Amino acid sequence: MATPLAFTARYSHSVAAVRAAFGNEQYWKDRIAEVGGPNARLESVTVQGDQVRVEMVQAIAADLLPPAITAVRPGDLIIPRTEIWTGDTAAFDVRVEGAPATVRGTVTLTGDDSAATTTLEGTIEVKVPLFGGKIESAIQERLTELLQSEEEFTNTWVTQH
Repeated sequence: MATPLAFTARYSHSVAAVRAAFGNEQYWKDRIAEVGGPNARLESVTVQGDQVRVEMVQAIAADLLPPAITAVRPGDLIIPRTEIWTGDTAAFDVRVEGAPATVRGTVTLTGDDSAATTTLEGTIEVKVPLFGGKIESAIQERLTELLQSEEEFTNTWVTQH
């Protein structure tokens, strides 16, 4: 059974400014360097018309993980992540290397000329008998922290650029 993931990010910038950041390769490079975790890297950013495809690899250090996760999968969690933005909506796909864990969903950008919001809705699924739900909860907690960091980063980055 999957665990829901929901997060709303609020930006003190217009929808157009946030959309422009999401279409800027330097934004993604700076974001992955700032909040991507140990050994994080940007694999690619492809912009074609109103579509932006971003592939990155992020990580959560093993010492930040609860024992329920490190017992099943020792070491840092290496997390390949893909976001495909078309206009003001995105589909995302996240997996955990070496573990039967996936996170999938959508993000919607809304707002006006003074403020923007992204609303993320998805599911976390870990196919591990007995412990899957506990691991999903731990992943949910860490992902929410990461999403908050990305929200703060985006607000700062857009202000500076």
